[in-house]
Amino acid sequence: MKRIIYKGFLLTSLAFSLVACSKNFTNPGATPVEDALSNSTGLTGVAVGVQKQYSVGRQSALYNLVTANGFSSFELSLRNEGNVDEFNLWRGGINVDGNNNILGNLWTSSLKVIFDANNVIDNAANLGDRGYAAGLIGYASIFKAMALGNLSMYWEQIPASIGTNVSFKSRAEGFAEAIATLDAALAAIAANPISAQFLTNLPAGIEIPNTLQALKARYSLFSGNYAAALAAANAVDLTKKSTMNFDAVSPNPIFNVSTATNNVFQVIDSTFGLPEALRPDMTDGRIGFYMSVNPTIAPRWRIKGFGAELATPWAIYVPGEMTLIKAEALARAGGASLNDAVTELNKILTKTSAADPFGIGANQPVYGGAVTQEAVLTEIYRQRCIELYMQGFKMEDMRRFNRSNDPNVEKKRNFFPYPFRERDNNPNTPTDPTF
Repeated sequence: MKRIIYKGFLLTSLAFSLVACSKNFTNPGATPVEDALSNSTGLTGVAVGVQKQYSVGRQSALYNLVTANGFSSFELSLRNEGNVDEFNLWRGGINVDGNNNILGNLWTSSLKVIFDANNVIDNAANLGDRGYAAGLIGYASIFKAMALGNLSMYWEQIPASIGTNVSFKSRAEGFAEAIATLDAALAAIAANPISAQFLTNLPAGIEIPNTLQALKARYSLFSGNYAAALAAANAVDLTKKSTMNFDAVSPNPIFNVSTATNNVFQVIDSTFGLPEALRPDMTDGRIGFYMSVNPTIAPRWRIKGFGAELATPWAIYVPGEMTLIKAEALARAGGASLNDAVTELNKILTKTSAADPFGIGANQPVYGGAVTQEAVLTEIYRQRCIELYMQGFKMEDMRRFNRSNDPNVEKKRNFFPYPFRERDNNPNTPTDPTF
């Protein structure tokens, strides 16, 4: 995933050890932190380590985000009950407790990403090359915002800071911090365009300015700020791709853990885990994008899409997400904006795979339902579940669209319990949600 090789301590974010959740991310045997954070080479290495921490391995935020959301929202099928943490998420409800390592890894990895990204962002401001500093700030801010978003999507409250016995803040404040991080990065880039030198040292795949706007659109939507979400989505160039790339050294975690082994999870099937009224037509091209069929060996439906191969890149956002954000923002405005929402919705329904940078195309007829706010929003929810399959947003979407809260109807949890690794080290940890 990397273009240039740094000393090992840089590629592992200074080899900080994760000791429970005391958040004392230090390693006495590593090169001094202040040395690595005082120059562009060291900061670039730490920043590359942030991406690796977020995206590579079974303990990464990416793997655990897809897994926790997928089992809790009926997107995934369990392959082996011996995988206890996945099995308990699949069972849902009270079977999911603070001892679940999927949740613990998502929590810890996200906090670690925030910690390391803060080091990059804060120290990049001291560099003399402002264009290089802007690149570092933009790049690190992407992962910090996604880590904050992960915590805010799945827990009712999140740590207010990184440290010992920290207090907690609401998930709404977590989304607000993610947006503020993105805004600060956009301002840094506007003041000093990213230098060509920084881009040559960046792992291939990530398109920084568009990604910052796309994430701002996402978290503004989740925050209920529809005007800001619409403006940010309109600022994204939908012809561009932004991906986390993988290779034999740093393999795609979904492929490496699940697709290749067929021993942890697979896709649910062509229903996408949706209730009957919302399931895609079998002619929908997105079934073939996200799933393959094995006619001889169970299960029949297999992972494809962004988990297809060892080196398959993972999209940080897909262009269709931006179009659906526009549709939702317009639909929630109601009135005359409903017709504009349908126009955006039809762009998703009629899109062919050839017209999408990733090859995601429904190739379906235009929307033929009632042009009422309730009906249009329901169709937008349906399209989000299909277009953004296995990308970690479905539980958040179900809350926003007021889908059923009954256990095992459409979701198996509403919010997650706090990991024991946090509770055992922090007396300020909030009470767990009932469901």
